[in-house]
Amino acid sequence: MVFIEQQRLHLGAEADVWSGTWFGRPAVRKQRRPRSWRHPDLDHRLGTRRMTSEARLLIRLRRSGLPVPAVWDLDMEGGQMVLEHLPGTPLIDVLNDSSSTQSNVNQILHSVGATVRLLHREAMTHGDLSTNNMLIDGPKVYLIDFGLAAIDYEVERFGIDLHVLDEILGASHPQWEGAIDRVVQGYRAAEEQLGTTPTLRGGRVPSAEEVLRRLEEIRTRVRYHG
Repeated sequence: MVFIEQQRLHLGAEADVWSGTWFGRPAVRKQRRPRSWRHPDLDHRLGTRRMTSEARLLIRLRRSGLPVPAVWDLDMEGGQMVLEHLPGTPLIDVLNDSSSTQSNVNQILHSVGATVRLLHREAMTHGDLSTNNMLIDGPKVYLIDFGLAAIDYEVERFGIDLHVLDEILGASHPQWEGAIDRVVQGYRAAEEQLGTTPTLRGGRVPSAEEVLRRLEEIRTRVRYHG
């Protein structure tokens, strides 16, 4: 694995993420971090399983044409994965930029919703739809960091995916009132454009309307118990 690190992008509980080059091409390396409180053998098995799962899901999405990074290299023993370095600015930075206009943000959030729906139509939940895990490059929205992603057919998990983004937009970006509504509009519009939700090998993927109804149910539960 010939990766030359340049800048640390993120130091998380599970992985250390660096930008750099891989055979001269801009790349990102995810280095699994050992969890000292686990037995070393168990920690290695769990880390290997998660990294393998993330790589497989990314490859599947990439083949389906979704805007996610390509997997370029995988070192299971070393706990490293090298990914394509995608262009764009993290959504969190766009939303926190004082020069961003309401019109531009509305368009971006609509595209975010449409992109998330494309992901969900592949029977896949992201698991961490934060504004850190979306890159904005003009009209294009890229999704990154699939460490918690999973194949799923239960409507609850899709509703939770959107609820995570709903909570983050409300708590961290309150200056953009109604942000989640723009996301929902894009989510619904993608379904209207693409047509009936497909039935895949594992079963029927919940429709956009089913997911959005579940999102409302989750909101109600959170308000009630809060």
